[in-house]
Amino acid sequence: MNLLKSFMPELDGPLKNRRAACALRTCRATQLMRSLPGSRPGVRVGTDWYCSVDCFAEAARTQLESLCSRRVVEITRHPRLSLGLILLSKNYLTSEQLRVATAQSQSFDEDIDETLVSLGMVTERQLAAARSAQWGYPMLAPGSVGQIVEADIPKTILNACRAVPLHYSSTARRIVLGFSSRVEHRCLEVIEETTRCRVEPCIVTPTDFEEQMERVATPPHYEEIVIGDPGSPEAMARTVGRIAVQVAAREATFASYRNLVLARVTGKRGVADIVFCLQCRTAAEIGEQSGIFKEAIAV
Repeated sequence: MNLLKSFMPELDGPLKNRRAACALRTCRATQLMRSLPGSRPGVRVGTDWYCSVDCFAEAARTQLESLCSRRVVEITRHPRLSLGLILLSKNYLTSEQLRVATAQSQSFDEDIDETLVSLGMVTERQLAAARSAQWGYPMLAPGSVGQIVEADIPKTILNACRAVPLHYSSTARRIVLGFSSRVEHRCLEVIEETTRCRVEPCIVTPTDFEEQMERVATPPHYEEIVIGDPGSPEAMARTVGRIAVQVAAREATFASYRNLVLARVTGKRGVADIVFCLQCRTAAEIGEQSGIFKEAIAV
């Protein structure tokens, strides 16, 4: 027994007094295997470690239940100056033009910027310059769009917040993200949580957004799976568990943005983002994001 202690200090003392390393309390593994995190790779979620995909999937159900039931109310950050006042201060508009545009936007129940562009009163770049002053973030310089950017960011989330990656450096852990309307701070938090990169926002025009989205490439060994009818949290957890097997998962993160719940699974065979749409959405909003893991999401 002394020899056993010298080679395996983890076993010193009664096993019944050892705290199980697996974070799942109902883990069915033996006490020995649960007490040795290095004995199997397992899956890590934050500071919690799960000894197997089965334990991870069972724990994921609780995480997903919390995210699905959470009523996230993002506190709207209102700029000190309205868009109309900034346009007036920059002499892009006259007071009469602003009055006419405001009346029409209220009549048609549309945003004032849409009305201003449709009436030809301002250009997209003038609006972007006004938003830059309004939010205090830089505006994208003309001609900066056109570079191919590889990004492991779900396009479903990017389209939801009208943001596009302009620069992505995995070595410097830095992302430059262009917003074509308001800067969504919750979106920034979700992307930073999942990618572990610092995100720097800027303002782009709607045309720049559309053009740059066409140049966003998918990195090797990355896949986004969008599920428009996810079912119950238990069914969602089973889906996450199957994807975890596909990628030989070693780590996972969970986040939510608006009506989207994101589960990122990272493993030896790649990275998979599973985006659950909690409300019915059109095919155009969901997009055709399924790929090599398509056969793995049938519940």
